[in-house]
Amino acid sequence: MAKTLITCDCSGTQRVDADGLARTTGLQVSAPCSALCTRQIDQAAAALTQGDAIFACTQEAATFDALAEELDLPPAATLDLRDRAGWTADTAPTLPKMSALVAEAMVPGRPDRTLDVMSAGTCLILGAPDVALTAAETLSEHLAVTVLLPDGSDVPDTRAYDVVTGSLRRATGSLGRFEVTLDRFRQVDPSGRGPLTLTAPQDGADSTCDLILDLTGGLPLFPAPEKRDGYLRADPSHGPSVSAAVMAASHMTGTFEKTLHVRMEPLLCAHSRAEQTGCTRCLDLCPTAAISSAGEHVTVDPAICAGCGACSAACPSGAISYDAPPVEEVFTRIQTLAQAYLAAGGTAPRLLVVDAHGSEMIRLTARHHTGLPADVLPLELPALNTFGHAEALAALAAGFASVTVVPGPGADRAALDTQVALANAIMAGTEVLDVTDPEALSDHLFAAKPQAPVAQPVRPMGTRRQVARQAAKALAPTAERIPLPEGAPYGAVVVDTEACTLCLSCVSLCPSGALGDNPDRPQLRFQEDACLQCGLCAGICPENAITLAPQMDLTPAALEQRVLHEEEPFACVECGTLFGVKSTIDRITEKLSSHSMYQADGALRMVQMCDDCRVNAQFHADGNPFQGRQRPRPRTTDDYLSNRRDH
Repeated sequence: MAKTLITCDCSGTQRVDADGLARTTGLQVSAPCSALCTRQIDQAAAALTQGDAIFACTQEAATFDALAEELDLPPAATLDLRDRAGWTADTAPTLPKMSALVAEAMVPGRPDRTLDVMSAGTCLILGAPDVALTAAETLSEHLAVTVLLPDGSDVPDTRAYDVVTGSLRRATGSLGRFEVTLDRFRQVDPSGRGPLTLTAPQDGADSTCDLILDLTGGLPLFPAPEKRDGYLRADPSHGPSVSAAVMAASHMTGTFEKTLHVRMEPLLCAHSRAEQTGCTRCLDLCPTAAISSAGEHVTVDPAICAGCGACSAACPSGAISYDAPPVEEVFTRIQTLAQAYLAAGGTAPRLLVVDAHGSEMIRLTARHHTGLPADVLPLELPALNTFGHAEALAALAAGFASVTVVPGPGADRAALDTQVALANAIMAGTEVLDVTDPEALSDHLFAAKPQAPVAQPVRPMGTRRQVARQAAKALAPTAERIPLPEGAPYGAVVVDTEACTLCLSCVSLCPSGALGDNPDRPQLRFQEDACLQCGLCAGICPENAITLAPQMDLTPAALEQRVLHEEEPFACVECGTLFGVKSTIDRITEKLSSHSMYQADGALRMVQMCDDCRVNAQFHADGNPFQGRQRPRPRTTDDYLSNRRDH
């Protein structure tokens, strides 16, 4: 049964072309209501009863959900056409934009993967006695509270909660699994009469807790403390902040669902090989320190990961990819927006990438200002830093004239700027717009004059690297090589052939197979599209003969192996088998010719033999190091009989 789009012109404040939407989207589109959430609520009830209804209004989603609950029906599906398209000062037709937004809403989404985090409510409170003990009094009715007071503090005469003294040396973990180490740790000795006494101080005392309430007012215990689940921090001199933190702590008991934000493919990781460090992009970017080295690859602690997505956009190999939503779903949404807009008769659309903060600005400018232009299509992502250079290039290649990214308060600007700079180095057209005022947002978009879109839109598929390369070829069809900024994940390996000895150490460490050898000849081969520019080859080269050249080669040659360096092989002086490199063998022979250990007859000649002939020559040479004493002759019956005759 076809889905039905239930529209509303919101008391005549927007234009809704129901017939046009039915034609461009393939859905059944009802004639616009005027007050679907109030006077015409019966029509909403009828649509819910019929099933497969989508309400083109997110403002009153709670109303439609409550109505569905009353009717014992599943929650209503909603999408926002009014704020993103209908309420605008632009006089251009809004049908192409509304068609694109409906098509994007129809893209199937996969539920996020989650893990269960359990908290029994064990809470550690840090801070001075005046504020920490007050918080403990409040929380003791809800949580199992332990207060850590500074050395020398007076301990209150109470057993409603635990009080210890000392200093916190270390804290790790997250909600439900914090581990702490305390120095000069002293706890109450409950025995005896009179004032409470404390045990002897102890260093290195380890303990666990489910959450930490930090009221010290000092430096945070963790990087990006606001993103660490279970760690609550407040300024002890600001009463409302302390009250809010105490209130939040009181609700942190039970089982919580933690979204698994990223997916790992360790075999693709180019972090390290043979104890040589290569790529550290994700390690350098992670604000919560959720990513750590695990030998040749990195590992992500899902309980600490806050899902900012910067690692996914920066990873050159796809070893880390965002999974909530998956990367491929974001590409599909971008391409669906462009395709539906152009198919509905629109030309030169512009993409506006926002997070929840940006969507709120869109709602405010729609209600109180000029809204968005009719050619600007908003794309909301849960984590803005997942939008990298590959996504921007895919948007331009799909037919968008420009891409504007509006970072919210939680975005990592440094990581975002790096990705936008890389996208613009390949093809200009992406900007980061720093605005916090909704009116400034719409004014900028109305005044902007973007470049012309690509003549022949394409919708590449594959990994982020494959999408970026295909999009670049579509955007710059006549270009052969595009120079890129330092640190880009695309490029060539440049070999100093005068210094290279073809030891092939670089080949053994290359994590992507971009560098290879030839089993039949002394050759160093290279395939550019596989190169991650991780630097492992340059770091391991004993001759310092390798440098990196960040660039994107758009010619077919980038997909093929080419020879970077080769030399004539050396023929074994005994059997003629080719082995090694002639220049290397000649150089070694020359250097060893004056060495005292190689003055014996045939010693220097062994250097010019293959492995088999060298072993054979050593075995038959005088002073053979493999030769032992002469083996004793086996005794026979005649020997025993002769012994008897002699005696």
